[in-house]
Amino acid sequence: MPARHLENQKAPYNVLFLCTGNSARSIMAESILNKIGKGRFQAFSAGSHPKGQVHPQAMTLLRQHGFDTGRLRSKSWSEFVDAGAPALDFVITVCEANEICPSWPGQPMSARWGMPDPAMVESTPEDIAEAFGEAYRLLTGRLSVFVNLNMTGLVRLALQKQVQDTADRE
Repeated sequence: MPARHLENQKAPYNVLFLCTGNSARSIMAESILNKIGKGRFQAFSAGSHPKGQVHPQAMTLLRQHGFDTGRLRSKSWSEFVDAGAPALDFVITVCEANEICPSWPGQPMSARWGMPDPAMVESTPEDIAEAFGEAYRLLTGRLSVFVNLNMTGLVRLALQKQVQDTADRE
């Protein structure tokens, strides 16, 4: 639950992606941000009710895009409130509007980037792959905008609005 103050802070910024199951969306967001924001951001992911394993299609998709998946695991958000947990600058939830999305206590900057959960698709392998591909595309677009926000010199409220508005820039 520790948070840092962004004004006058230097990178890397710690970002936690939250969802319910921590098996797909938040895992992909963690991976993407750690790759495209390397050196400026350190990403983590967790769930309020973790599934206990990363969805196989998420692992396949990430490997196809050249990500190292060896350390990815589905985990509880309780790991980020324990002593020794990283101080968080941003907490971004990726739950859909109809899901009960976890909220984060404390003072990190937060945003809700709602999107469908590809892990909930139960159809043909092609439909499942398409759902994961769409989630990956949405996350990549949003995170590409996010990593290019001016983090220094912005007052907290202005930055908060920009982070939230990132979800609307598809």
